[in-house]
Amino acid sequence: MTDKPISRYPTPALEDMPEDIRETILGVQEKAGFIPNVFLTLAHRPEEFRAFMAYHDTLMEKDSGLTKADREMIIVATSNDNGCQYCVVAHGAILRIRAKDPLIADQVAINYRKADITPRQMAMLDFAMKVSNNAQAICTQDFEDLRAHGFTDEDIWDIAGVTSFFGLSNRMANFTSMRPNAEFYTMGR
Repeated sequence: MTDKPISRYPTPALEDMPEDIRETILGVQEKAGFIPNVFLTLAHRPEEFRAFMAYHDTLMEKDSGLTKADREMIIVATSNDNGCQYCVVAHGAILRIRAKDPLIADQVAINYRKADITPRQMAMLDFAMKVSNNAQAICTQDFEDLRAHGFTDEDIWDIAGVTSFFGLSNRMANFTSMRPNAEFYTMGR
């Protein structure tokens, strides 16, 4: 463990948080066995915490043509490109678990173009990177290329939504200097 702060900003004590936020955090702790630092960091601003979590859950928990592993793969690849240590480490752990593959997160984080992924996943990540880095250049051909891999227009929206939401998350994690929990490093290995 480290005695370094988990954020540049103060993190409220559980007992000082609004009840709904405390319940959310305790539910995550019960499921994961620890409290991910992102929850404590974002609890600094309760209204923003609620909005963040509502959109997160809408994007990440719905039925979609994207698997939960696909969504985590998008997060890991784009978070690495955005230099977000917290999200690469935390979502890399989730990706290893969801994909049932102890190697995939490291491969995708370091260079997804050389990772052991399907052509469909490669097309998905290529598009996610375009959304992240060059969204103004997105064109009809991008949609045609993704449709050729079996993605629907709604799936394409989901790829863009996950990429964009975690672009915000990456920037907030970097801005706050959010530290990944030590537990994430060994999960799913």
